[in-house]
Amino acid sequence: MARILLVDDEEHIRHLYTEELSEEGHQVWTAATGHDLLGTIDRQQPEAVILDIKLVDYDGLELLQEIRNRHHDLPVVLCTAYDSYKDDLKAMAADYYVVKSFDLSELKTAVQRAIEAHISRGLSE
Repeated sequence: MARILLVDDEEHIRHLYTEELSEEGHQVWTAATGHDLLGTIDRQQPEAVILDIKLVDYDGLELLQEIRNRHHDLPVVLCTAYDSYKDDLKAMAADYYVVKSFDLSELKTAVQRAIEAHISRGLSE
């Protein structure tokens, strides 16, 4: 299906999301930090990014701005334990905002919609 880059500093989250998204047919790469995220995006060419807001080394909202500046059409799903950032102006640059849960149906739906929109934009260009 799609190439997805998952950026989250929690190992169990990376493992769970990778397993679940792989079962959906996606190819998933993971990163534990925001270090060299733009370089990773350039190398891997993902079709969507799942990005945590609170990383140990970077502010996910700042990373989102950097992604938008360099890869403005790349779908980004913010996935965080905090719903308080939903109304933050920086968070609004994301395509989707999902609060972490053990029920991954909302995340899977957001990822699928983001990928479909990305493909549609590519076909219309």
